[in-house]
Amino acid sequence: MAADRAPGLAECARALAAGEVTSRELVERTLARIEASQPTVNAFRRVRAEAALVEAEAADRELAAGGRRPLLGVPVAVKDDMDVAGEPTAFGCRGEFPSLPEDGEAVRRLRAAGAIVVGKTNTCELGQWPFTEGPAFGATRNPWHADHTPGGSSGGSAAAVAAGLVPGALGSDGAGSIRIPASWTHLIGIKPQRGRISTWPLPESFQGITVNGTLARTVADAALLLDAAAGNHEGDLHRPDAIDASGAVGRDPGRLRIALSLKPPFTALPARLDPRVREQVRAVAERLAALGHEVEEAEPRYGQIGLTFIPRATAGIAEHVGGIARQDLLDRRTRDAARLGRLLAGAPLRLARRAEATLHQRIGALFTTYDVLLAPTTAAPPPRIGSMIGLGGLGTDRAMIAACPYAWPWNVLGWPGVNVPAGFVGGLPVGAQLLGPANSEPLLLSLAAQLEADQRWHELWPPEATTPAESPAV
Repeated sequence: MAADRAPGLAECARALAAGEVTSRELVERTLARIEASQPTVNAFRRVRAEAALVEAEAADRELAAGGRRPLLGVPVAVKDDMDVAGEPTAFGCRGEFPSLPEDGEAVRRLRAAGAIVVGKTNTCELGQWPFTEGPAFGATRNPWHADHTPGGSSGGSAAAVAAGLVPGALGSDGAGSIRIPASWTHLIGIKPQRGRISTWPLPESFQGITVNGTLARTVADAALLLDAAAGNHEGDLHRPDAIDASGAVGRDPGRLRIALSLKPPFTALPARLDPRVREQVRAVAERLAALGHEVEEAEPRYGQIGLTFIPRATAGIAEHVGGIARQDLLDRRTRDAARLGRLLAGAPLRLARRAEATLHQRIGALFTTYDVLLAPTTAAPPPRIGSMIGLGGLGTDRAMIAACPYAWPWNVLGWPGVNVPAGFVGGLPVGAQLLGPANSEPLLLSLAAQLEADQRWHELWPPEATTPAESPAV
């Protein structure tokens, strides 16, 4: 990993506008960091070196002429489930994929804000698992300890930001796929309200459970990136009213009623909160209480919400698999999930979608008493590289549920959540989620920013280890 690290998004934008640095210089440094880190961190599936430099030079001309856009000339990365013109979208899969003629809407909006997309980050196959490994690209490693996963499925984006390769990145979250890697790499990860950031050219993603969101080192940077990418295409099925995420960061959240939930939601397989993670999340609750908030333990009425998640998730996998030419190259677990999704795509899927309104009412009842729900993001610290890659379907499900039982209910609901760093377990990062009802991103971000000002998470960086053998012992 290169010794220098990317400044934050807001700092990059400020320095560019002030003429202290050029976009070409920033992009050149970014590309050098990426190249140096690929043998170890392995965050990127595609690097747009030539195109990014051309775009940086255009940004410099615009800056010199007095042009000002929120991210003009700032290098960022996007997950490889998002379309970037001139690049394939492999979504973690093996095989050849065609270069696409147009940006997806989220990427188009990033470019409209002036950002330079330097590359597409690694993700596990069709974003299904909380690790970022596969035969298509190898293993993406956690900058805090290279023997461990950064999580998934937005693990490449998280690793790129945590390692200081880029100041911010887009990811997607269908069962915690932004919040889990943010937790395991000491980042802010925003899963916004469904539809906040467009999924076009898909009207919705994975039957509405997957949304696009942001990863950054600070709340302000994550909010800035959210504002830049947010907005809708006319074909989107979900189009919430606009918010000002950056404006919320500077506001006092007031005195809030916060429910601390430590019990895993209903799962068909057992899940247990690691006592060391419990201790870190309780410490976050204690800091929130010290900041003047009223914090008490309370549990949402999740019921058997998992029964509505499975048809939506597997039907979504089946839809993606249907568009892949070389299905024989897919992981056996992917093919099995797609087969199940085709079986559940009729009445079970319709029932699962109709159940959402009831779930909103039942789980949302918590927010008549409380403003925010605080919960662990994961039940355990990040597992070792390779610990899940060779498992069968049931073994993978067991391992996933054991490590990550907390994030997915908010995908069923479509409501926002923000991962915040919660400390370390054996030298490995863990996180806590701030969760709210529909369209509550401003409240969650103002609370996260208040906590960040108290805790100063962003001042900690991963160790300068370049190989797994050089990583610190845990």
